[in-house]
Amino acid sequence: MDARRVDAVFDALGDPSRRTLVREIAARGDATATELAAELPVTRQAVSKHLTALGEAGLVEAERVGRETRYRLTPGPLTDAAAWIDRVGGEWDSRLDRLQRHADGQRRSG
Repeated sequence: MDARRVDAVFDALGDPSRRTLVREIAARGDATATELAAELPVTRQAVSKHLTALGEAGLVEAERVGRETRYRLTPGPLTDAAAWIDRVGGEWDSRLDRLQRHADGQRRSG
């Protein structure tokens, strides 16, 4: 797992508009900037800018279809970010389990 790629995903998803775009594209399968802007309270230009940022993070892929550019999600970066969250969460679970065992041992011996 590339730490820079995971960082880029979290940076891109730190913006609520980008998270909304990711949800919209996931629900549709693919979409153009114009289609997305029609559903959101932002301009097509703003949507395009956010799609560029999502693309730079590897979260969306653009494909030219005739005169349109269609965007679709690319699962790899999200999978890497989810794996990072699982790993960090697992480390905390392990620490909390050890703390619970320690506390249980203190109660029994006290």
